[in-house]
Amino acid sequence: MHKISRNKAQEEIVGFAVIMVIVAIILVIILGFTLRKPSSAKTTFQTSYQAESFTQTLLQYTTDCTSGQEYLNMQDIIISCNNNEQCDDGRTSCSVLEAVLRKIIDKSWNVGTDSSVKGYDIKISTAENAIIDLNEGNKTASSRGAVQDFSRSGTDYEMTFQLYF
Repeated sequence: MHKISRNKAQEEIVGFAVIMVIVAIILVIILGFTLRKPSSAKTTFQTSYQAESFTQTLLQYTTDCTSGQEYLNMQDIIISCNNNEQCDDGRTSCSVLEAVLRKIIDKSWNVGTDSSVKGYDIKISTAENAIIDLNEGNKTASSRGAVQDFSRSGTDYEMTFQLYF
């Protein structure tokens, strides 16, 4: 009777060990999925909710460029610049785009060697055309940013905004 209970105990220990090995394997697999980096070729920087909010808001900003009787927002100016159009007052939409971008970024982000933000880079493009590429300050190894996509009339636009710390 003593020998039977010893064998039963050994079987229970082996069963418990097998269960622990299975649980450990499952945990390693789950950990592997959660630590795997996204395989997006576009994003080579860490996404920042501040930069993402900034780009979304920037596209809605209304400029002083008019077309007809309507003031154009930044999204419309980007499209107008891509189409080489002008504002009603004769300025090119690309010059308005660049001036407004610089003004808003300068007011929103304190860029410089004395600041936590050492530099920035903003690129707006389509698959066929680079619309604008502005940068200021120093590019460092530490960066965060956001990518904002939008489409109009069958053309896909992409705005990439990157901050360097």
